Amino acid sequence: MKLRRDAPPRGTLRDWIDARAEAGGPAMCFPDEGGAIDWPALRLRARAIAGLLTARGIAHGESVAIMQPNGQLSIEALFGVLYGGFRATMINLVAGADAIGYALDHSGARVAFVHPAQQDVFQRVNPGGSITALDMVESAPGASLHPVAPGDHALLMYTSGTTGQPKGVVHTQSSLLAGGWTTAIAHEVNPTDTGLCVLPAYHINGLCVSVMAVLVSGGQLAMCARFSASRFWAQAAETRATWFSVVPTIVSHLVHGEASPDPETRARLRFGRSASSPLPVEVHSAFEARFDVPIIETMGLTETAAQILSNPLPPGTRKIGSPGIAYGNMAEVAGPDMRPLRPGEEGEIIVKGPNVMLEYFHNPEATRDSFTPDGWLRTGDLGRKDADGYFYVTGRLKELIIKGGENIAPREIDEVLYTHPDVVEAAAFARPCPQYGERVEAAVTLREGATVRAGALLELCRARLGAFKSPDRVHVLADLPKGPSGKIQRVKLPQLLDPEPDGTL
Repeated sequence: MKLRRDAPPRGTLRDWIDARAEAGGPAMCFPDEGGAIDWPALRLRARAIAGLLTARGIAHGESVAIMQPNGQLSIEALFGVLYGGFRATMINLVAGADAIGYALDHSGARVAFVHPAQQDVFQRVNPGGSITALDMVESAPGASLHPVAPGDHALLMYTSGTTGQPKGVVHTQSSLLAGGWTTAIAHEVNPTDTGLCVLPAYHINGLCVSVMAVLVSGGQLAMCARFSASRFWAQAAETRATWFSVVPTIVSHLVHGEASPDPETRARLRFGRSASSPLPVEVHSAFEARFDVPIIETMGLTETAAQILSNPLPPGTRKIGSPGIAYGNMAEVAGPDMRPLRPGEEGEIIVKGPNVMLEYFHNPEATRDSFTPDGWLRTGDLGRKDADGYFYVTGRLKELIIKGGENIAPREIDEVLYTHPDVVEAAAFARPCPQYGERVEAAVTLREGATVRAGALLELCRARLGAFKSPDRVHVLADLPKGPSGKIQRVKLPQLLDPEPDGTL
């Protein structure tokens, strides 16, 4: 099976795994484990796991929980569940016991593949033993597998749940393949490429952008256990990576780190891509100036199997500050009536295409509220589109700061804070205010050895933004709260900080 640029992948995940196995060649390596697996061996493991689940009486399309960190076991579990026609339920290992317990219960999973390091939390959230942890070494030779169709459930992934309970996003066999396809066609990923994955596969970015894009393109993937600023460039050299996918906080940490790529690695890397949240312009420019590796800013959601927008590769036109144009799907900016707006007008970004989710699991009300009557998915992101079709994200509807009736986009404040060379991470957020309804505050982390004080950062904001939009306080923290992809979760900041924190400078 070959990747087409003009149409999403046809067939099922089983079809594509079979096709890669028949073609042969290396599939993935795991630098932290020192191991590797080729496509025929990966299919063999997938078939064995699929057979085990079938023999255990797991029904077609039923949830199978996967509690695995990045590594060969997680890939084998994922491919086995998908190959067998089950619903891979990826558990966010850093979500906390309550969220993990909720996902396991809500998904209806009766069995789980649990890594030894996750056994303690699994036992804590599964006290009655209603979910059975399976041994991946087991097998069921000769077990007949369920038939699989493109519209079958394939993935259940829970959102970060920053407000209320997490929602379970359901992707089908076809939409999951399409998620890898949008990445592959935008970045021209091909069988000679090796991607470097440092993001968790239990997040949509790591799973679709890295794993699924490699499946549909036929390339290779080097999967690291986690991101390490000190080892990143060495891992890129060791695995002979030609591209990588990261998030803005990682880009910033690399800029402020001591390590750099050697000349051979620098020349071999075609691009890096940034997603999950907007990439600050100053960080983007600083990365390319220091490392001479192009960063392709993109945009995606769990609900769209990752990527919906991307800047073109060089020498195509890249617009710094924009996540680019639509690839493989349609995107618009809509007004309150959900009708497309003219270029330059701000509204909600909406999307339609083969990579869009099927539904929220067991949540018809949330599913209905997330789609327009004519089938467009509401992303919840505010933005505008220019005359060339490039999108600009100005904020999240739920994160807007409304001060005295005026809308203030947190990203506007973040961008100013990132212009200071000592700032590694920044996030503006709202606080209740009796006078204005909400007031502006911000939190930052600083590079090691930084001497800047919060007062200087306040003055920087006031000089660039004026007093009304500027933060009343800047909190200097050791770390900012993040989701599994590394995206800063600004809505959690008010919960972490006292109204009058001693640490405010």
